[in-house]
Amino acid sequence: MSSGYQKEGVVAVIPAYNEARFIGSVVLQARKYVDTVIVVDDGSVDATAEIASAAGALVVRHEQNRGKGKALCTGLQIARSLSPHAVVLLDGDGQHLPSEIPRVLAPILSGEADMVVGSRYLNRNSQVPRVRVWGHRFFNFLVNRTAGLHLTDSQNGFRAFSSRVLDALNFFSNGFSVESEMQWLARQYGWRVQEVPVTVLYADKPKRSPWVQGLMVLDGFLRFIGQRRPMLTFSLIGLLFLLTGMGWGVCVVEIYRRTQLLAVGYALLCVMLTILGSICISTGFILHSVRELITGLLKNTSQ
Repeated sequence: MSSGYQKEGVVAVIPAYNEARFIGSVVLQARKYVDTVIVVDDGSVDATAEIASAAGALVVRHEQNRGKGKALCTGLQIARSLSPHAVVLLDGDGQHLPSEIPRVLAPILSGEADMVVGSRYLNRNSQVPRVRVWGHRFFNFLVNRTAGLHLTDSQNGFRAFSSRVLDALNFFSNGFSVESEMQWLARQYGWRVQEVPVTVLYADKPKRSPWVQGLMVLDGFLRFIGQRRPMLTFSLIGLLFLLTGMGWGVCVVEIYRRTQLLAVGYALLCVMLTILGSICISTGFILHSVRELITGLLKNTSQ
C-alpha cells in the first residue's frame, strides 16, 4: 500500500454479471484499499452474490440483467448514501488490479481532479489483443471528437470520482457505452480530469466476442449521442443523404448530356435523398431547440 494512503471514506463500486470465478478475490483485495465494497449483482445466474457477500462486500441484486450502466447507477446510489470522500469503479472479472486503487485515487484524494481514468496505454504493461487495440482506437477517436475531451483509453472502466461530482453520475446508457457517457458528463460539467497508467489483464478468454461487445458499445453510443446532441447527429445523417443525392443528381445530368434522355429512376432517387436529408437536418434543429428549452425549464425549476 502506498505510503500515507488513507482508505477511510473511500467506496468501491463493482458491477458484476456471472463473475463467481473472480468476484471473491477482487472483493478481498479491494477491501485492503477502501472502506466499503459495493457489488451490484446484475441478474447473475451463478453464485456471484453469495461469494461477494462472503468476501465482505455489500451486495445489491438486480433480479434481471439490466446492463452495466444501470448496475453502476444502483451502486452509485448506495455509495452516495454513505457520504464518501471518493468512489472508485472497477470491474469484477479480474482484469483490473485492486492493488492499483491508490494510484487511481491519488489525484482525487489530493484535490487535483474530479474524475480519474485508468489508461492501459500510458505504460504499455497491458498485453492488449490487437483487435481490441484497433477497437479502442476507433472509440477513442469517436468519443474524443464528439465529447470534446481527449483520453487515451476512453473505454476503461477503472476510474475514480470525487464526492463533488457524485450527484451528476446518473446515466442514460444501459450497457457498456456508459464510459463514453462519463466523458460527456465531464465535459458538460467542466470536471477536472486526469489519466493514470493502469494494468489490464487478458489471461482468460472473454465472455463475449470483442466484435459483439464493440457493436454493443457503438449501438449504445449512437443512442446516447442522438439524445444528447440531436443537431449534430441528425445534421450529419442529413448531410450524408444530401451529398449522396447530389451525387445521383450529377449522374442524371451527365446521362442527359450524353443521351438527351432523362434517367427517371436516378432522378427520383436524387429527389428522395435530397428530401430525406433536408428533413433530417430540420429535425436536428427542432430537437436541439426542444432539448435546450427543456434543459432551461429544468434548471429554473431546480433553482
